[in-house]
Amino acid sequence: MKVWIDQDLCTGDGLCEEIAPAVFTLLDDGLAYVKEGSEVMDDPGGSAGMAVVPADLEDAAVEASEECPGECIFIERD
Repeated sequence: MKVWIDQDLCTGDGLCEEIAPAVFTLLDDGLAYVKEGSEVMDDPGGSAGMAVVPADLEDAAVEASEECPGECIFIERD
């Protein structure tokens, strides 16, 4: 499973980071980005900043997507 965030839709609430901090992070610009391990996919972000979600974190990533007020988290299943 892969995940990415559309920063244009992100409201910066941080629920994703709260639910799945190993997958999502908020940066100084106030927007959420996905992480793959310790690498933050912020250059360029968006669909080009897609991250692979470890199997044990898939449920948390899906929950974050469902709870996101900006509906900016997109999941692509393999």
